[in-house]
Amino acid sequence: MVVQILAAAFMASNSAQTELTIYNQGFGLVKEVRHLTLKQGRQAVAIEDVASKIDPTSVGFRCTSDPSAFSVLEQNYQYDLISPQAILNKAVGQKIRFVRTMGMQREILAGTLLSAPTAIVANPQGGQSQTYNGMVIRTDDNRIVLDPTGEIEVDSVPPGLISKPTLVWDLEAAQAGEKIVELSYISQGLNWSADYVVTLNGLGKGDMQGWVTLNNDSGASWENAKLKLLAGDVNRVMDRMRLPEGRAMFKSGGIGGGGGFQEETLFEYHLYTLQRPATVRNRETKQVSLLEGHDIPIRKKLIVDSIAGRYYPQEGEVGTGDIKPQVRLEFVNDEQSGLGMALPKGKVKVYQRDQSGSVQLLGEDQIDHTPKNEKVSLVVGKSFDVVSSRKRTNFTRISDRSVRESFEIELRNRKETPESVYVMERHYGDWTITEKNRPFEKLDSNTAQFVVDLKPNEVKKIIYTVETKW
Repeated sequence: MVVQILAAAFMASNSAQTELTIYNQGFGLVKEVRHLTLKQGRQAVAIEDVASKIDPTSVGFRCTSDPSAFSVLEQNYQYDLISPQAILNKAVGQKIRFVRTMGMQREILAGTLLSAPTAIVANPQGGQSQTYNGMVIRTDDNRIVLDPTGEIEVDSVPPGLISKPTLVWDLEAAQAGEKIVELSYISQGLNWSADYVVTLNGLGKGDMQGWVTLNNDSGASWENAKLKLLAGDVNRVMDRMRLPEGRAMFKSGGIGGGGGFQEETLFEYHLYTLQRPATVRNRETKQVSLLEGHDIPIRKKLIVDSIAGRYYPQEGEVGTGDIKPQVRLEFVNDEQSGLGMALPKGKVKVYQRDQSGSVQLLGEDQIDHTPKNEKVSLVVGKSFDVVSSRKRTNFTRISDRSVRESFEIELRNRKETPESVYVMERHYGDWTITEKNRPFEKLDSNTAQFVVDLKPNEVKKIIYTVETKW
């Protein structure tokens, strides 16, 4: 006999221990310890308070007190929740009473529900569906009433509706008694992201504060859970979610203390464990401090890039172009800089205090997952007082497969302080700079970098000739 009636099922006690691992890809892994009071033989056990966005195919369980205590023959996930619409849909063809008020008079219509109202729902492709089914009642005196307004009364809740999403196990127990079960499953609707704030002191250093923002729209809440966050690009099959296979040894490293996050490597990812219990409520956004770094050496770079400036003359064209230098801030994620922990991907906002002491936003950028000892490079904006202009001064076709070009880049520092400008010139094919007025470094097969130091209010030029073959 397969037990399908929820009311006849034994109810498992609420979880006494919960571990929640949230991935930054929109899902989470829930691990709970449940206590089951079983009788001997076959029976149904209902597991309530699971997430409404559970993936039923991901459910795993084991009896920690006695692995051979019982076997699960069948698992059902019931999610037909009680709601006015659900009750009316299941009450079609049954007797109902409709209470409506007309002026000062109260009228009760008793009859059979022929059609339940269907609300207009959003179209997945955009817009709204235009289909609408209204309520139809055949009264006991054989009248047909369309779309009455008022209160609807039913005798009972139709069978099959439940108040909470529930897992129902049909299991066979070898003997009666209380059993401890470890339950795990994956749920959608859980996500986290990292956000950082960098505050410059104007003297080549700055402070960094990292925050974790949690979003729970899974349909479940967890009290005093052990919270873990996994950072990394976990591969997933589109039509079903999968868990990382196996267990990995890991080495711990600190990200602050006093109830903060502890960081460790797990396989090819990084895991952050909060060192205190956390309550994660449904339909809630929570922020938790992730890390702090102080007096981080930060280097500012002004970059003039002909490609980034969207100017590169075509063959035969002698043109000019103004390029606003890009402003970058760079620092190394190492212990010497006051950091040295894996940084999850997220947005970085950069601030600096003005002369009155108030912080002002300089810009923001996005970083990817950044291991320790790697460089962080942030684009914060464009320079105001350092300007540049670029023009091609000569073009000569040497042969059918080679040309000679000359360029001039003028750099003007309108500040009262010195600046260094990094000029990136891009060339493709087999190119050689034959003449130049300043040294350069070949960064890769397409890039020549000139570094120009400018004194306050100084103007300098880069002049060079390049021959290109293909």
